Amino acid sequence: MPMLRYGQTTVSFQIPSGHTLRTVTYRLPRNPGSQLESRARIRRALDAPIGSSPLRRLARSKTEAVILIPDGTRLCPSPLLLEPLLEELNEAGIPDDRIDVVVALGYHRRHTQEELRELVSHPVYTRVRVHNHSCLSEDCVYIGTTTLGTPVEINRLVAASPLRIVIGNIEPHSLVGISGGVKSLVPGVASKRCIEHNHALSLTHKAIVGSSDNPVHRDLEEAQRLVPVHFMLNVIVDHDRHVLDAVAGDIVKAHQVGMRLAAERFLVPASPVYDIVIASPGGYPKDLHMYQAVKTLRNAAAFTKPGGTIILVAECSEMLGNGQFQAWLDTMHNRSHTVAQLRAHFVLGAHKILHIDEILAHHRVYLLSAMPRPVTQLLGFTPVESLNSLLEELLSPQRPTAAACLPYGALTFPKPASPSL
Repeated sequence: MPMLRYGQTTVSFQIPSGHTLRTVTYRLPRNPGSQLESRARIRRALDAPIGSSPLRRLARSKTEAVILIPDGTRLCPSPLLLEPLLEELNEAGIPDDRIDVVVALGYHRRHTQEELRELVSHPVYTRVRVHNHSCLSEDCVYIGTTTLGTPVEINRLVAASPLRIVIGNIEPHSLVGISGGVKSLVPGVASKRCIEHNHALSLTHKAIVGSSDNPVHRDLEEAQRLVPVHFMLNVIVDHDRHVLDAVAGDIVKAHQVGMRLAAERFLVPASPVYDIVIASPGGYPKDLHMYQAVKTLRNAAAFTKPGGTIILVAECSEMLGNGQFQAWLDTMHNRSHTVAQLRAHFVLGAHKILHIDEILAHHRVYLLSAMPRPVTQLLGFTPVESLNSLLEELLSPQRPTAAACLPYGALTFPKPASPSL
């Protein structure tokens, strides 16, 4: 009986007799190894940085440092990365009380103190100061403007630090091509105005998923040159946060190596395509809310025939996950008019409606979640009460139907038809 992750639990279902279900997933590790092996991979990366001196040498002349980390919606095992970084900084002469950790929230919600403690681990939480980033312009400092017009406004604490370090995980990203690297700075610790302008570039500049070679990502790289990151530690992880590869050093050169490793693992040929695709983001935290789960929906659409059906299994315990997304959905009286408005004037958060509209233009979407039925319907999806009953209805014994399952949809991306990837 197939089983999908759903929040921090699972959902099982049956395929009606006479039908088969193909599993489509990223290149799963044969043996991800123990936490000890994850630590060893991180240690090897730190000992052999790419395009950079070791962190302990870079930090010798510095009196303080700031480390940017991903928020709780990411799979990055931050405690495993923070511990050796703190050792390196201490060895260089920077004590714990001169080190700040900033959660690179971008435009996501701030974390509670309990969440911050869990995010970095109790031992790290008691050693250094841990802050939520604020994307309010008054909490950021203007640095300059990129060639494409993005006003670079960065968290004041980060901008003032003599030593900026970023950690994160690398995986394909539909908007900028690839995550990790410079994304820790923008959108991670940028102002809303800065993030919104950069994200709006995606309306006219489309990225090839898995690659940084696009105007939107180059805009981020230009912003980083205005506020340089001095050292990067990024990892490639599976859905259980096992570290499969690690890269450290220069934020551009090391990230290029990590990008190739991530592309090899997470990009999957989107052929054949299927009549029905059942997709799960892979459970918590990737299905924490619809703001994140839409990414899996977009991946699933690439494996679904035009006119086909997607069944998204995502708990969404925090509902939509973004106030602007919620406000626009609640007040949207005409979808086509709203889409036209958002295309004419990009609104951060509400832009997820554009992503959903692109999918609904070609596919019917069913949603099994914890969200109230009216919210699901306002999104344009059909609520699912019983997954088994729905499959009995859709998979008719009289009609051959090609069906597939994406158990880890947040990490399973369609491979572009490009010889470089």
